[in-house]
Amino acid sequence: MRRKWQLIGLSALALIVLWWFGRGLDWSAVRGALRAADWRLIGVAVALVCSTYAIRSSRWRALLAPLAAARWADLFAATTVGFGAIFTIGRTGEILRPAFLTLRDRRVSPTASFVTIGVERIYDMAAIVLMFAANLLWFVPSVASAERLAQVRFAGAVLFVGAVAGIGVLILFRFSAGRIARATRTASRRWPRWAQRAAEFGVRFVEQSARALSVLVNGRELAVTIGWTALLWAAIATADLLVLRAFGLPFGIGETIFIMGWALVGSLVPTPGGAAGAFHAATAAGLIFLGVGREQAAAISIVMHLVLFGPALFFGLYYFLRSGLDLARLWDEAAREAEETEREPSALVER
Repeated sequence: MRRKWQLIGLSALALIVLWWFGRGLDWSAVRGALRAADWRLIGVAVALVCSTYAIRSSRWRALLAPLAAARWADLFAATTVGFGAIFTIGRTGEILRPAFLTLRDRRVSPTASFVTIGVERIYDMAAIVLMFAANLLWFVPSVASAERLAQVRFAGAVLFVGAVAGIGVLILFRFSAGRIARATRTASRRWPRWAQRAAEFGVRFVEQSARALSVLVNGRELAVTIGWTALLWAAIATADLLVLRAFGLPFGIGETIFIMGWALVGSLVPTPGGAAGAFHAATAAGLIFLGVGREQAAAISIVMHLVLFGPALFFGLYYFLRSGLDLARLWDEAAREAEETEREPSALVER
């Protein structure tokens, strides 16, 4: 019941943001921009986005390798089902991905499946923040004033230093997690009962977090997963660049990464339809900052959203229908596995 009301609330939010995005637009001009686009380039962009599901599956297998021997075909199916769910019901649908994998391959435990999804998030957030921040250090928007350019570069420096420092803190935490957990459990034995329960909750949180970060301290695993992540975001950036070129914009990789940063902010909003409304508004805002007209910016954001989020729906629907599962059972399995992951003691803190 709670999921139902959550979905209704997020759907209402999406509609409000879409209304705000579309108000005041000359929709005949938006349609004109869509008709004038080079759909051959957009088709190539779609093919590149489809390839990212294969890349994500290979990276997921590398992340799972120390924990379970998962089949690549099952990882691909689960990846497309999960991203198809994001396109339809929003970010909450992402938990269907690890649940679907566990149902297809019982050798993969719920904990391993869920934890590696958490590690993926760290990789992707770090990649886009570092790309966006580094790009801001040298990117010079042609429409920016000297004062605005200085502000942009300062923001880029802060983001870059913050991202690097954050990764360093995560690695330090991973090395210290075992000692923190043991010391807390030893000390809490003399505490009141309620304090012991609170301490145990905190220890489990530390153990779960350390388990998700294990890959950061293994040189070979780190190199392999960073390589897959670099390939993934190179493909996404190229797809975005092709969409921009399809609309006749003479943008290069600097402008593309700048717009990707804006789009990322919008994509984090958990509204159904793959952050519908928020993604469009944020992407269009980035384009307008670079001097693109409102109607053309709206047309580009619509196409970019469909290119980045839409293809997974077709793959995901195919694998979901072939699985013989119903959505209610998959949701229940996802919720059960998430709870199991929270309760399970860490076996990886000592790795």
